[in-house]
Amino acid sequence: MREYLLTLCITAAVTYLLTGPVRKFAIVAGAMPQIRARDVHREPTPRLGGIAMFFGLCAGLLVADHLTNLNEVFEKSNEPRALLSGAALIWLIGVLDDKFEIDALIKLGAQMIAAGVMVMQGLTILWLPIPTVGTVALTQWQGTLLTVALVVITINAVNFVDGLDGLAAGMVCIAAAAFFMYAYRIWYSYGIEAAAPATLFAAILMGMCLGFLPHNMHPARIFMGDSGSMLIGLVLAAGAISVTGQVDPDVMKLFSGSERNAVHQMVPVYIPLLMPLTIIAIPAADLILAIVRRTWRGKSPFAADRGHLHHRLLEIGHSHSRAVLIMYFWSALIGFGALAYSVNSASMWIVLGVVFLSAIGLALLLLPRFTPRAPRWAEAFVPPRYRRRRATAAATLEQPAVRAAAVAEDPEKQAEQEEREQQQTPVPAGVTGTNGATAIGGRRSSKVRI
Repeated sequence: MREYLLTLCITAAVTYLLTGPVRKFAIVAGAMPQIRARDVHREPTPRLGGIAMFFGLCAGLLVADHLTNLNEVFEKSNEPRALLSGAALIWLIGVLDDKFEIDALIKLGAQMIAAGVMVMQGLTILWLPIPTVGTVALTQWQGTLLTVALVVITINAVNFVDGLDGLAAGMVCIAAAAFFMYAYRIWYSYGIEAAAPATLFAAILMGMCLGFLPHNMHPARIFMGDSGSMLIGLVLAAGAISVTGQVDPDVMKLFSGSERNAVHQMVPVYIPLLMPLTIIAIPAADLILAIVRRTWRGKSPFAADRGHLHHRLLEIGHSHSRAVLIMYFWSALIGFGALAYSVNSASMWIVLGVVFLSAIGLALLLLPRFTPRAPRWAEAFVPPRYRRRRATAAATLEQPAVRAAAVAEDPEKQAEQEEREQQQTPVPAGVTGTNGATAIGGRRSSKVRI
C-alpha cells in the first residue's frame, strides 16, 4: 500500500507542477478557442491540460517500475507497456484536436486504433464470468471486439461530461478511488496477482486527476481538453479491462459451504462485469441520452448541444459549483455503493443506506424548485435567499432608478459599474482579460503574461 500511495503522490505532484508551464505553452500556441454557444465559461481559457496529465502518467509508471514490489507488475505482465502505448496514441490525437479541431470520425477511428494497440500487447478480455453459466472463454475476435467497445464507450462517456470546471477530473477521480479499493481487495485479500496491474492503473489515474483538479476547479485556469479527457477515459477503461475476466472462482475458493453462502460469495466474481459499468454510469447515461436526443432531432450524434446533464442542472437553477458537487455525489454513491455490495452482499444495511442517500440526492437535486421561506423570528439566522421579501412592488420598481441615479452622481461608482460590465462580457480569444497566466497567480489579470 505504501508503494501505491507513493506512486499516486508522485503522479499528482508531477501533474500539478507541469500544469502551470503547460498553460503558458497553450496560450503561446493559441490553443484557446473562441467561446461557443454551448460553453458556460465567459472568458477564453487555454486547453492542452492533457499534456501535464500524460507526463504525470509516465512519471507514475516510471516510479512504479523502480519500486521493489510494484516492479513485479512490469516483470510478470505486459499490460503497463500496453497502456502506455495506447495512451500515447490517444494523447497525441487529443493534442492535435485541442489545437486544430479534428473531425469526430477521425477521433473515433483513433480511439479504436489505440484500443487495438493495447489488445495486440495483451491488454484484453480473455473470459467472462456469466451468472448461472460460469466462466466463459472468449475467442480472440470476441475478446478484441469487446475490449475495443469498452474502450470507445468509456473514452466518449468521459469526454461528454467534460463540460463544467472540475467535473470530468473529479468524477473520474471518484470512480478511480472506488475501483482502486475493489482491485486492491481482489489482489491483496485473495492473492490474485492478475489484479495488480488494475490496482496500479487506478492509483496512477487518481494521481493524474488530483494533480490537475486544483487548476481546473471553478473558475478554471486551464481545461484538460480532449487530450486529457480521452486520456483519463482510456486509463479508466484499461483498469476495467485488466481486472475483468481475471478473477478465478477456484483460486478464490468460493464454492465451500452451503449453496446460499456460495451465491453470496460469488458476488466478487460478477462485480468485474458491473464495476466498469457503475464507475461510468452517469457519463454513460449522458452519452446514451445525447445520442438519442440528437438522433431524434435529425442531427448527427456527434453534433454538440446544451442538453447534457450538467447543462440541465444549470437550467434548473443550480450554481456552477453546486452542479459539479451534485454530479460528484451521484458518482460516489453509485461507485462506492457497488463496492460495498461486493464486500458484503448479504447486508440489508448497505441497500438501505444507498436508498437513504439516494433520497437525499434527489432532495438536493430539486432544491432550486422548492425554495423555503424561514419564519420572521428565524430570518436573522438564515441566508438572504431564504428570507421573506418585505419590500413592496413599488419600492422594487424604484430600486433600479435609484441605483442608476446614485451611480451617475458618483464617478467612482460609475467606474466600478463599467468595470463590472466589462468582466461580464465574453472576451474573444487572443485579447486581454483572460485568467491569470500562472497556475497559482491571480485569477484575473489586465494582460496576459507569458
